[in-house]
Amino acid sequence: MHATGKMKMWALLLLLQAVYSLVSGSLYGPPDSCKGRCNEKYNSKDVCHCNNKCETYQNCCDDYQSYCGQGNKENKEMDGFSSSDDAITNEELQQASEQLYQSDTNRAEESDIILNKQHLASNTKDQEDESPKPLFKYVNQEKLFSKPTYASFIKLLNNYHRKVGTGEEFTADQLKEQDNFLQEIMKTKVMKELYRFLHGKNRYETESDFVADLKKMWFGLYSRGKDEGDSSGFEHVFLGEVKKGKVSGFHNWIRFYLLEKEGVINYLSYNYDGPWTSYPDVLGMQFSWDGFFKEVGTAFIGSSPEFEFALYSLSFIARPGKQCRLKIGGHNLGIQTHTWDKSTYGNGKKYIATAYVASP
Repeated sequence: MHATGKMKMWALLLLLQAVYSLVSGSLYGPPDSCKGRCNEKYNSKDVCHCNNKCETYQNCCDDYQSYCGQGNKENKEMDGFSSSDDAITNEELQQASEQLYQSDTNRAEESDIILNKQHLASNTKDQEDESPKPLFKYVNQEKLFSKPTYASFIKLLNNYHRKVGTGEEFTADQLKEQDNFLQEIMKTKVMKELYRFLHGKNRYETESDFVADLKKMWFGLYSRGKDEGDSSGFEHVFLGEVKKGKVSGFHNWIRFYLLEKEGVINYLSYNYDGPWTSYPDVLGMQFSWDGFFKEVGTAFIGSSPEFEFALYSLSFIARPGKQCRLKIGGHNLGIQTHTWDKSTYGNGKKYIATAYVASP
């Protein structure tokens, strides 16, 4: 080949390389970005993922919504999920939550619980006790707490250290109690309906896969403080924790009632009362737990353990880290969840950091 021909070939190669670099730089981002990667096939070597399952497994890149979410140029998607057949729309979530509500046959009837709400607070930072009497005037314990899901739930309540920074160590019996709770709630219409819905959306292939994932996302331990394994989603949401001198989490009425009955909880006031005229209702409360203050704590009142567990799980699986717009009893309901981002389980899946009713 003549020298002139070689020079032309090298020039062409350099030009092609420059074009490739330009195109790559404009179409693809860094390894931790979804730019140019929407619906990309799963690769375990990737730092993060951009396919239509990444939100289910909670291992999406941070900019997943920017490039692959609703209204983007790269990939038109519904809120939180891809536009494929297994997408979950907001309308479907509202229908599913209503179905869960209708399925909750273990919830309290109006005569089972009598509340004494007393003072309506306008300033939630005020730690004054404006309600001299307990919140719960009457609870039909004999009827409600004898139900298998209530009884198995209550057994879990003394298995944790409330102080963040103190590692949790479970005995074999306590681990069995976790399994027993999951087994009991999976017998209910509520949890069977939740599995049916998520299975239909290709989130889980089998019920055993579903239960195994629930156990890890809820009961798997991670560290909020200095000690290894000092917290979990279940402990934070249903039992509550104490961190830096304040109550954190604590969104369950059964736990509240039992501690109030013991004299450990001092109910101060409420700032929100939901529109429901029967149970479950929603109440936003201020209270003191053994001297530690909770400024605003929302909780369902009169719901069964399986209903709360199902609604929070649905919200976390469908809209992790966002406010999930649901509907129960004909009224709108927002459930806010947050993911725990400092550690993962399984194939990069994220634990539940918290879940609670987002009051207006």
